[in-house]
Amino acid sequence: MIKKVVKKQPNSKNCFVCGRENEASMKASFYEMEDKSVIALAKARPIHQSYPDIVHGGVSTALLDETMGRAIMPYTPHMLGVTVEMNTKFKKTVPYDVPLVVTTCVTDNGPKIYTCEGQIVLPDGGIAVTAVGKFFKMDAESLKALGGGEDMMVLYPEPDDPEEIEIPEIH
Repeated sequence: MIKKVVKKQPNSKNCFVCGRENEASMKASFYEMEDKSVIALAKARPIHQSYPDIVHGGVSTALLDETMGRAIMPYTPHMLGVTVEMNTKFKKTVPYDVPLVVTTCVTDNGPKIYTCEGQIVLPDGGIAVTAVGKFFKMDAESLKALGGGEDMMVLYPEPDDPEEIEIPEIH
């Protein structure tokens, strides 16, 4: 399935998932799609290992948490989600050094809390990890005031930013 990118989302400098200046970051990029879903493209590295050749479950959860926390932005561009609760299910191991596609969608958009679903899709179309979570809507400026400063919400355009994202056929 191919989805059209509407907008690239900003990153931060030091975030563990998306930080462009954090050596341990997966340097994920986030894109808002035509259907209002948010997709992350990431690649875990050996630094994210749990058992040999397997990404740590906490790292996979962090990748889903970050992407789901951004899923509200197509609806309210200056809002981010702060995790209230999250249920993660591990179906397959996540390898490192392969492109990962994280898909998310808002399933209930309340006035203060939204519910979101997400999944990590492997290159072969296998679903490795799924999650459902509830997130408190918080204005990005309020989060900056908590100490994020200018570290948050920086747009890092890259020459290889896609206009479309192909999601492997899920099986």
